[in-house]
Amino acid sequence: MPRAPFKSDRVVITGVGLLTSTGRDRESVWQAVREGRSGLRHVDRPDMIPGGKMVAAPVDIESDIVGQVRNIPMCRLVVAEALRDSRLNFARVEGHRVGCSITAHMTDHEFLARAAGREDLIPAGKIPWWQQWLPNTACSLIGNEFGLFGPRISIATACASSTIGVHGGVRAIQDGQCDVMVVGGSEVIFPMVAAAFHNMRVLAYHDDPQQACRPFDADRSGFVMGEGAAMLVLERLDHALARGAAIYAEVAASQLMSDARHVTSLDADSEVLTHLIRTSLRRAKLSPHDIDYVNAHGTGTQQNDAMEAQAIHTAFGRAAQSTCVSANKSMLGHLVTASGAVELGITALALRDGYAPPTLNLTNPDPRCDLDCVPLVGRQRPLEHALKLSVAFGGHMAAVVLRRWRGAGERRSILPLPYRQAA
Repeated sequence: MPRAPFKSDRVVITGVGLLTSTGRDRESVWQAVREGRSGLRHVDRPDMIPGGKMVAAPVDIESDIVGQVRNIPMCRLVVAEALRDSRLNFARVEGHRVGCSITAHMTDHEFLARAAGREDLIPAGKIPWWQQWLPNTACSLIGNEFGLFGPRISIATACASSTIGVHGGVRAIQDGQCDVMVVGGSEVIFPMVAAAFHNMRVLAYHDDPQQACRPFDADRSGFVMGEGAAMLVLERLDHALARGAAIYAEVAASQLMSDARHVTSLDADSEVLTHLIRTSLRRAKLSPHDIDYVNAHGTGTQQNDAMEAQAIHTAFGRAAQSTCVSANKSMLGHLVTASGAVELGITALALRDGYAPPTLNLTNPDPRCDLDCVPLVGRQRPLEHALKLSVAFGGHMAAVVLRRWRGAGERRSILPLPYRQAA
């Protein structure tokens, strides 16, 4: 029987699952972020960088299956949490109306060990490499395990991957292909990628690892690689309301653009990012003064932070001075393909609790980044609208605008208030 036309193309967030170096679930990660607790530490990895001593934000999690890529147990954990949080009853939904958008990931690198003559590094009884050599392995396995038989999307667009995946999930719902999309991604530090970033001189090093990543600070020297995962449950508004779902926020707009100039360098004039911000606000029918919080890409590199700050200044005009801007990578590290989803999940929680999280290590603000970057200590304030930005190698740029949900199903803060307030 033909399906009746859906009543709304509005999309809301009804579930969030998080895993980072600071916590293994949504609320513990959010509490750490609110309190400015860092997950960065020194790790000894001679297989990644010369000398082996690097700063990273790793996650201790392994699969029950010997040799399985760690992205899969990460995704399993956060998908389960997000679905529990959404209270989606699969007995009352059609499996083919629930899809997933889970980012691509680095895959089985057994071939590298064999090529190097180091078969001793391959554990006995290891899962065959051909079962996990495709970059969409996590998307496929997790989709099958949880009965997500609607549209499946697996995107590889570097640091913007999961933000673009969110956009794909929104469009799948708005196009009528499904009612619900589970969107997000995972990141595991991969030796070749770490070595490449080290050779590009974009990684930060510091005697105190927790001070290594310094977004928008004049003394910033690069980013720190992080691990973790995040999933969001996106749902068509009328579907969510009909089942009495609790709602974090509405996706007021999502927008993609590209800086088609260079693989790694960015337009110093930030023309494309400025245009992306303006277009996103226009699609959301908002003015710059309506945006209370910007979750910046904020890598801590010289080029990214200056360009991003200038774009916000240019797009927001006078409103830039009254908008809180912060960078979660200062305490979580850069989760690359998962960074957008993790930071969008944090943004949804910031709206829920009316709390702008801090930017750690911002002790000497760069005059070129003259914004209210919430240095060191977070801030309680009403937050109704937020903007999430992602910028990636290859020129990929993405923005998502969230509107805090008010009315039926409104999420209320469930955390106590022991966190530090700004003086």
